[in-house]
Amino acid sequence: MFERFYRKALEYARHRHAIWYLLGLSFTEAVFSPLPPDFLLVPMSLAAPARAFGLAFWTTLASVLGGMFGYTLGYFFFSLIEPGLKVWQYWDAYLTAQRWFAEFGFWAVLVAGFSPIPYKIFTLAAGALAMNPLGFLIASILGRGGRFFLVAGLIHWGGERLEQAIYRHINRVGWAAVLAVLVLLGYWVGRR
Repeated sequence: MFERFYRKALEYARHRHAIWYLLGLSFTEAVFSPLPPDFLLVPMSLAAPARAFGLAFWTTLASVLGGMFGYTLGYFFFSLIEPGLKVWQYWDAYLTAQRWFAEFGFWAVLVAGFSPIPYKIFTLAAGALAMNPLGFLIASILGRGGRFFLVAGLIHWGGERLEQAIYRHINRVGWAAVLAVLVLLGYWVGRR
């Protein structure tokens, strides 16, 4: 099951327009999309390990630009966005981001940019709370760049051997990912 999905992902990663899909996903993920750029960055880097660092650069650039757009939306239009955060179940994450900004400021954005925490919440919160734009930009570049260049570095280092290892174990990796999603979903439902 996962083997077919993996082959399809690599096929899409080799598509001549794949870079545009990666840029679009990277930009929108920083504002509203639930899919992180890693869903395209990883297979695209696996398909061409020599291009991994270039892909990480473009992913970082598009993500930071998306983050600046999210910041702008939060700064000027938060009252319009606030109901959507509540409807889409992001309100608690937004309140957490607020607390983190009050306590850690710059470091909150840096950690959010690097981690799987929804970066979009921090971009909107940074704007809504009028964080220093230059500090936001620097933290975003370091956090997002650190994350995407780490992924690219691991894939570049692993190269074809890594792709073959993933292919050999794709079913185990796939089922582990499904299990992780189910556990997180169960945790989220349990908190409600």
